[in-house]
Amino acid sequence: MKKPLLLIAVLGVVFAKSQELKPVAYNDGGQKLNGLITANAGTKLPGVVILPAWRGIDQEAKDAAIALEKEGYIAFVADIYGEGNIPTDNASAGKIARQYRQDYKAYQRRISLALEQLKKAGANADKIAVIGYCFGGTGALEAARGGLPVKGVVSIHGGLGKDTTRTNDPIQTKILIENPAEDSGVTPEIMNVQIKEMNEGKADWQIITYAYCKHTFTNPLSPDYNAVMAKRAWMHTLMFLKEVLK
Repeated sequence: MKKPLLLIAVLGVVFAKSQELKPVAYNDGGQKLNGLITANAGTKLPGVVILPAWRGIDQEAKDAAIALEKEGYIAFVADIYGEGNIPTDNASAGKIARQYRQDYKAYQRRISLALEQLKKAGANADKIAVIGYCFGGTGALEAARGGLPVKGVVSIHGGLGKDTTRTNDPIQTKILIENPAEDSGVTPEIMNVQIKEMNEGKADWQIITYAYCKHTFTNPLSPDYNAVMAKRAWMHTLMFLKEVLK
């Protein structure tokens, strides 16, 4: 009886270790960044960069990384704002997020640095995707607009559209947009602009709209959380990632 119990204990320790996220320090010039990598780094698996919501690295981003590890991906949670710049409330989050929406080149650069860290961690450089939540969903679209070397991007209740002074350029990256039907920040006009951009860029795109959902419908800690639709959205994300990376 002792041997089975010992085996269970050992397997429990192995499982716990596999669920740990390891800190990764990197830099953008003089700005220190602090990301997180899954424990399966170095295994030459497909990789996924996760772009967090506007408050910085949160539990939803961490949980997504752990879930992706279970699916056979190396996941890297990116630090977009940098050490010392993490918002403490929604007001400060809105301010810094607007800064990166306006300075989209800086946002694309921070995403690119995260991609480099994922490659250094052993991910297959030819099989990488980006997913993002909220502000991070905007970043996923910026990865596609910037022509970053990824096979696909998933924008999960992300801010859509862009500054009207920017041109609509060719988009080679496949795009999945997961949009809550009752997101007040995505008006029909904004959605039409987003579709126009993707069509003019000849992108391979799809939009899935989730009924009766407000903005942060995938986050269990949000009052907007919709468990049924969140589960569907995650399954759609996994289906998309399987298509573009495996």
